[in-house]
This record gives sequence, structure tokens and C-alpha cells, in this order.
Amino acid sequence: MLASHSKERLPRPTQAAILAGGRGTRLRPITDTRPKPMVEFHGKPFLEYIVEMLRDQGFERILMLLGYLPEVIQDHFEDGGRWGIDIEYSVTGADDLTGHRMKVAADLLDRCFLLLYCDNYWPMRYDDMWERFAAADVPAMVTVYSNRDRYTSDSVRVGESGFVEVFDRSRTSPGLSGVEISYALLTRAVLDLLPTEDVLFEEAVYPALVARGELLAYVTDHRYYSVGSVERLPLTERFLARRPSVILDRDGVLNKRPPKAQYVRGPDEFEWLPGAKSALRLLREAGYLVIVVSNQAGIARGAMTASDLDRIHDQMRAEAAAAGGSIDAIYHCPHNWDEGCECRKPKPGMLFSAQRDFDVDLTRTPFIGDDERDAEAAQAAGCPSMLVSERATLLDLARGLVRNRLVQVA
Repeated sequence: MLASHSKERLPRPTQAAILAGGRGTRLRPITDTRPKPMVEFHGKPFLEYIVEMLRDQGFERILMLLGYLPEVIQDHFEDGGRWGIDIEYSVTGADDLTGHRMKVAADLLDRCFLLLYCDNYWPMRYDDMWERFAAADVPAMVTVYSNRDRYTSDSVRVGESGFVEVFDRSRTSPGLSGVEISYALLTRAVLDLLPTEDVLFEEAVYPALVARGELLAYVTDHRYYSVGSVERLPLTERFLARRPSVILDRDGVLNKRPPKAQYVRGPDEFEWLPGAKSALRLLREAGYLVIVVSNQAGIARGAMTASDLDRIHDQMRAEAAAAGGSIDAIYHCPHNWDEGCECRKPKPGMLFSAQRDFDVDLTRTPFIGDDERDAEAAQAAGCPSMLVSERATLLDLARGLVRNRLVQVA
């Protein structure tokens, strides 16, 4: 068993290492003149988005492990000063495998560091990740995309304990569910598991840790975005466009909330809250994507039908449009509170469905609700959370969002 690393003796890492040495053959001819993380989206290379995220999450230093056309990356990023972060480089041969790159860089790595693949962007929640890793007192934790939408082929199986039980890069083992996307918190001691011959780092180290019961999983439902293949580029382009987006609860935010255990059962019972339609108009004029998510247990309880709800929402959208606003999508949970579904708030299922459908970054998408369940759903999904109140109506909050965005753009 590798040495214990308790939270008291292991400070929160501020160094990230990025494996960025491959030839990117699946992206040819794009990669004939540049490494794949230097493919541009909206005027800047993919790798720059990763660097900015690391900086914004509190990282102070990045070690880039390069191989193919290293000068393209080095000339662009230099020492990282333009991004307010220190960048170092370790350069090996273009055809070296990741195990060799990690061995060569070993003396440049901190006792604990974050490891990333250069071709995956995932909106990291570093505070939450570090809290989980430190509490578990393990040498390694990988991030696992749940892959409920069959976005890619599964490569791991995570047990009920939260540890990886199977890691299979060939993706052929039975019972796999989830895909390892790196964003791994590692102690430097795991490098001792590398054999003398050159191998893929993850293929050698992760199965060995699994065998010891020491590979923790941080499971996420938030889709990651990639430059790993030509087919993925349009989705990544859409995601990195970062269209301003907001998610709204319905009852108590857009319309008057009915009494407890009662429901808006038809269009005639839907009553807009003061300023709500004006807020929708303001958001549309500012270019916001507006998504509504709502628990509607009245369907399961027989108080209304799905058709009743459709009529309510058709009218709601029509009246919003007549007032100059727009509602781009509506998600609802029709289940009763005790059915154990993943969509009823405070579960975050509806928010993740919207994320995948519209390729939004939930860490940049505020969720505006009116009660504790909404705040809990926002926290579970990684959304900034806001609650309407007598002092802060939806219109007040919308004005603040638009004002802050104008400041950011300027």
C-alpha cells in the first residue's frame, strides 16, 4: 500500500500537470502544423481555455509535458505571465508514451498535483474535488464522467464505495459504467508504480491502484468537451461560445406559487408575478438562453395530466413572447416525491439534461429559484445560486445579471 497522505500533512495542490505531447493523428490534417490542444475556438486555442480555468480555480503553476511540435505551445504561452500563472515545460520525444513523460518530469512535480489530458475540457469544481480527496486519504482520485447519455464508450466501473473497481482502457470488460477523463488528483508516490519500460501512464498506474483499492472516483454528470476527434469539434465550438444562459424555477419565480400540496392545474390558474415578463424580455434582449425547470408532482398525484401541463406551458411561452421575452426550453419532473427519480429537485437531473441538450457550462449558468430545494439542486449541479424574495424579484436579479455581463464583456 502506498504511503498515507492525510489532509494535515498534504497541503491543497496549486500545481497542475498537462499531458500535451501526442501527435493528434485523428485530427489530421489540422494537426500537421500544430499540436491538437492548439486548435482554435473563437479566436484562441483550446489549451488556453484550460489554462484560464486552472488560474481561476486558484492554481499558481502549470507544468506542460510536451513532445510533438513543442515550440508551438511554448511560443504561445511562454512563461504564462500574460495569464497570471507560472508555466514550465518538460519536453520529450514526439513518440514517447505518457509513462516516460511523467518519469522525466518527476522532479518537477509537487508531492500532490492535478493531472490533465490536454484534449479534455471539463468545468472543474476544485473545492469539491479537494474536499473529497483529502477526506479519503488516498494516493489518487480520477474524475469519471457518468456517461448516462452514452456520449462515449465506458472505461471504468465505480463501486458503491466510490472507488474504481475496474479500469479498462480497452473498454471491453463487462459491466463498465462511466469514463475516466483525468482531472486527477495524484500524489507523486504513484509514479513508483510505473515499470521500467515505456508505457501509457494511466494503463500502468490506474489498474495497479485499483488492485490495491486506492483509486477514488469523483463522478460527474456534467459533460466534458474534447479536441480528441474531428467529430467532437462542433460540440466543443458550441460549448466554448459560452452563450449567456440562466436556469429558472417556475412556481414562485415566474408565477404565483400555489398553496402547499396544490398545483397550477390549467392555464386559467397561472398568474404571472409582477415584473417576471419584463425580466424575460430583459434577458432576451441581452442574448440570454432561458431554461425553466420545475417539479410537477401533481401529474403523479392525479391533480393534473401531462397534457394540462403542456397547455399551461404553451400559454406561458406565448405570453412571454408577446411581452418581448423568450423561454428556450422547459424541463419538468412528473414524479412523486417518493419515487426516487434523479430529476425531482433537489436532485440536479433536470439541470444536467439542460446542460447536455444546450452545451452550457453549468458553473457559469446561474439557477434562480425561490426555496431551499432550488439552492440544493444548484449546488449539486455546480451552478451559481440565486433566490428571489420580497427584496429581490426576478426582475431585480435579471438586471444584476445583465449589468454584470456588460461589465465582463467591456
